[in-house]
Amino acid sequence: MKKIQMRAAYVVEIVTPKKFILNGLWFGPKKPKRVIIWIHGLGSSMFGKLLIADELVDHETAVLVFNNRGHNKVASVSGVGGKRIKGGAAHEVFTDCIDDIEGAINFARHAGVKNIYLAGHSTGSQKSAYWGYKKGKRVKGIILLAPMSDYSAATMLSGKRAVTRAAEVARKLVRKGRAHDLLPADVWDWKLLADAQRFLSLYSGESVEELFPYSQPHKNPTALKKSRVPTLVLLAEKDEFADRPAKKIAEWFDGHIRAPHRVVIVPKVPHSFKDGEKEVARAIRQFLRPRKTQ
Repeated sequence: MKKIQMRAAYVVEIVTPKKFILNGLWFGPKKPKRVIIWIHGLGSSMFGKLLIADELVDHETAVLVFNNRGHNKVASVSGVGGKRIKGGAAHEVFTDCIDDIEGAINFARHAGVKNIYLAGHSTGSQKSAYWGYKKGKRVKGIILLAPMSDYSAATMLSGKRAVTRAAEVARKLVRKGRAHDLLPADVWDWKLLADAQRFLSLYSGESVEELFPYSQPHKNPTALKKSRVPTLVLLAEKDEFADRPAKKIAEWFDGHIRAPHRVVIVPKVPHSFKDGEKEVARAIRQFLRPRKTQ
């Protein structure tokens, strides 16, 4: 009989500064020395990387996972007073991630934790880096896991012609005031469901969300350069969304991050870091250690 996996956790409810309600789970001690706030990726959820959380939790470390407003394909995001907005991977507005992350940080602060870290996987890494650029205070460090360029991934997997055509349709919808209309299935793969504004944010290569433009040498990654938060970048050696070897992407990050940082390539793992959870946790624990002062 297969062993049943059970984890102890506290169920939490996060209220963001703009009064949206986000559900989450708190793993580990209620009064830890530090907490890692996990920002999940596009269409994922708070359950997406629990194996990594398992490896990180100890008597001094808690992990807070929560559903940001981009969870799953399509979601209804509720707020205080009964208000609701469209969310999920298809409808979220990228810049709203600031409100989500601020809500999670506030929750950790109110729990009495001073040493807070952000860990973002996939699109969660864009959200974490964007928060670091816009806010950049109240956390000890940011961890970017599999920070791929969505534009480069889309052009590699779907072809530049298809991306350009879909972008033209999306721009027309936005101009008509239909930013939250889904792109037709004959224009963009239904498995990559996105409304007009979400498509342009992810795949146009021109939005504020394109924070890691390693495939566009002419672009200056201002947000990445201006962040002063210590940063750990974890790349998957066999990332299926990478348009070039991990070593080349590592060199790009190493050359553009100005804050204290480290770039690590986790060998032989895909974008999800499946079977590399222990290696990921080991690198993160090393990053959490107090830095020696000069």
